[in-house]
Amino acid sequence: MSGRLQGKAAIVAGAGSGASGIGIGQAISVVLGREGASVLVVDKVAERAEATLRAIQEHRGNGAVFVGDVSRPADCEAMVKAAVENFGGLDILVNNAAISPHVPITETSLELYESVMSVNLRGSFMACKYAIPALIARGGGSVVNISSVAAIRDTGTTHPAYCVSKAAQLGLTVDLAGEYGRHNVRVNAVLPGMIATPLQESIGRVDDQTRARLNLLGRMGNAWDIAHAVLFLCSDEAAYITGVTLPVDGGATVAMPASAARAGARGKQ
Repeated sequence: MSGRLQGKAAIVAGAGSGASGIGIGQAISVVLGREGASVLVVDKVAERAEATLRAIQEHRGNGAVFVGDVSRPADCEAMVKAAVENFGGLDILVNNAAISPHVPITETSLELYESVMSVNLRGSFMACKYAIPALIARGGGSVVNISSVAAIRDTGTTHPAYCVSKAAQLGLTVDLAGEYGRHNVRVNAVLPGMIATPLQESIGRVDDQTRARLNLLGRMGNAWDIAHAVLFLCSDEAAYITGVTLPVDGGATVAMPASAARAGARGKQ
């Protein structure tokens, strides 16, 4: 532990991992805890949250569990209250909770669309609504929204409701950065690219030949790559950075021909 976040209190929403392996929320929680932050681990499945807390503790970090659903505004309000009560305040909010059904628009029901928006967008919106006053009360802090390169680029697969929700997060990021910068509240977004996580594995494996064409590095990233970007944005090293959308994608947004991903997927059919 180098103590880059020593004495800080953080909320990580969507901190559980739904399958074997390390998810982005779990990796973020572990890295923030390892660097000295007390982390409120938020997930709607208690077992997932408890597993992440154990991982934090294995790295000699401190944390607590909050079981809640960020699509419910009351749960967003309660999780902020829980962080303040457990840790004496709040310095960091990471909005990572998301669902990503791969359903074309012609087959997307209103119910499915609204369920995606309620978690991915409304959850971030309401978490910020209740967290920002707590950040201001501490003299400022950091909000990091976990968006996606799918918000700004075709990624070679179809999940329009997810893309809409992640693009809207970028608008939220910019607006809040402008509104609360003078309160020393920094608001940024991280845009993961092709990341090897349990969620990605559930969608489908990407063959090596296709992967090599997806970005400049020719490989997938992992959850720790995202976690370290979040750590930087939450640390004092990023004290002069706000309103930024940071792709963590191996250069995909400047080099990725989406047709390569589509061609690779169709070749398997």
